[in-house]
Amino acid sequence: MEIYDITQELFSCAVYPGDPSPVKEVKLRIDDGAVCNLTAFQMCAHNGTHVDAPYHFINDGKTIDQVDLSRFIGYAYVAEHDGLLKKEDAERILSEAKAADTEAARRILVKGDATVTEEAAEVFAKEGIYLFGNESQTVGPLDAPKNVHLIMLGAQIVLLEGIRLADVPKGVYLLHSAPLNLGGCDGAPCRATLIRK
Repeated sequence: MEIYDITQELFSCAVYPGDPSPVKEVKLRIDDGAVCNLTAFQMCAHNGTHVDAPYHFINDGKTIDQVDLSRFIGYAYVAEHDGLLKKEDAERILSEAKAADTEAARRILVKGDATVTEEAAEVFAKEGIYLFGNESQTVGPLDAPKNVHLIMLGAQIVLLEGIRLADVPKGVYLLHSAPLNLGGCDGAPCRATLIRK
């Protein structure tokens, strides 16, 4: 079995501009005579590799603890794209995914420096996919992500952001990206992995 860890290391991770970076605080150290090593940390729910719940942009949307775990765990298709991801690109990716595995076509991960356009977001929303993942810290344009989020989260698509796919070939994998169970929150960090089918 081949497992790919597609998660950023938290304390050195990329953060969305303006978000606070994670901070680690060592509370106890065995080397200092304590009974154990103990670490506390502080972070934003959207640092590093994380998932967005609808509540992130929709005030009456589901919070992360209300989203069904089946959206985060299951077969996924890794596609490749750089630049603006337009309507025809979304249609191509979905077509490739369906040809490879119809279940994997419900969870789409895009390898590369891709920015989802509103037109592409509409394609994914109409298709009713469960999850969309990308390497950027946000879907949509970095300076104006709201509309793309509204389209996709409004269609109950969970967003897996900040993944790392450089070492992952295109194809079908078993994805596990369950978020931490943060009651009432708009998103949560996760340890995302892919297992080759």
